[in-house]
Amino acid sequence: MTGIDHPAPQPPTGPVPYDATFAKALLRDMLRIRRFEEKCAELYGAGKIRGFLHLYIGEEAAGVGALHALSAEDNIVATYREHGHALVRGMDMGVLMAEMYGKREGCARGRGGSMHLFDHNHRLFGGNAIVGGGLPLAVGLALAEKMQHSNRITACFFGDGAVAEGAFHESMNLAALWKLPLLFCCENNLYAMGTALERHQAQTDLCAKAASYAMAAQSADGMDIVAVHEAAKDAVARIRSGDGPGFLELRTYRFRAHSMYDPDLYRQAAELQAWKAIGPIHTFTARLKAEGKLTEEAFLALDAAVNAEVAKAEAFADAGTWEPVDDLLKDVYAPAGAAP
Repeated sequence: MTGIDHPAPQPPTGPVPYDATFAKALLRDMLRIRRFEEKCAELYGAGKIRGFLHLYIGEEAAGVGALHALSAEDNIVATYREHGHALVRGMDMGVLMAEMYGKREGCARGRGGSMHLFDHNHRLFGGNAIVGGGLPLAVGLALAEKMQHSNRITACFFGDGAVAEGAFHESMNLAALWKLPLLFCCENNLYAMGTALERHQAQTDLCAKAASYAMAAQSADGMDIVAVHEAAKDAVARIRSGDGPGFLELRTYRFRAHSMYDPDLYRQAAELQAWKAIGPIHTFTARLKAEGKLTEEAFLALDAAVNAEVAKAEAFADAGTWEPVDDLLKDVYAPAGAAP
């Protein structure tokens, strides 16, 4: 297959409207995701991480820009490509890596792995292995917050493939009907697993779908962290004011295959290279340098600190322990030997 060509947008331009401290915090979070996942790919090849592994490389601006517009008290629901969301929300990188290994020191004692990260303390209510599976959960969380008259909102992250699921339409309808404090964040990377958007959606304008539910909808360049953050801030402010749910489409692109098992034969090499040329980390770094908010020396020091954090996380996971065989039936609710 040669795939459907999706031309890359123009590189992000314009001033970065943040002080150097906040701008470098955004850059640091994108670097933490990138270096962590590069290490995960390496460890997968070495057989230390097994099962499914879906990398966020190339999409870092979407998660970082949106999550920095939210309060630490807000709820997050994510997909199986959620390592970056977990890191930005504050999950310890060592605990995250231990979960990837399947070690007992992981956030789910090694039982969830890459696709099922969960951290109640940071209000990360799970990655979800089912396409669109997090959407109804987010509706439930948002409904609970409204019934309790809290000021929290819930943000649900999902890909363009989930838009084809019935759960998407049911969730959008109920959220709009009940005016729930819910932000739908569609990370549209243009390929639902291996199927181009034009091949699985009759209506490729995803904001038009949201508008059909009488919901405020906005599209932003998901490769530009400034565009993402500003759009997310606007959406969050409107939702928190009580105006009901919102839909945010972040047009992004993953630089790696859908998962480690994917031969990635459905995209043209030239298309991939064109999108890599506008990668969110190096374009944002260049803008900060041009504005005098970052030096090459400061960037190298930041990258070195991130790499040291990744190395520490790897060492923590390597030193972790496996769950004892006697505990394998723990939390299994049917008694052993019981009839189905």
